[in-house]
Amino acid sequence: MQITIIGRHIDVTPAIGDHCRRKLNKALHHHNLIHSIQVTLSVEKMLHRAEAHLSGNKLELFADAESENLYTTIDALADKLERQLLKHKGKLRSHR
Repeated sequence: MQITIIGRHIDVTPAIGDHCRRKLNKALHHHNLIHSIQVTLSVEKMLHRAEAHLSGNKLELFADAESENLYTTIDALADKLERQLLKHKGKLRSHR
């Protein structure tokens, strides 16, 4: 799995990158057919925004989050992706 972190109007420090990878790996533990994730972090005035595009086998997901703290934004983004993956996993199981 490839995780790409892009910063728009912000420098992605190693600490931010490690936090983002750690949270996403924890959230993506539920699904093993994911190929790549592209995370875009941006800042507009005092509002931090994070967006994630996730792609896998017959799976395309998008999530975004906003808050005043970057780490809180990354946590919220990981939670949203985890909920979407669990919902998708449940749909796959119910169809079988």
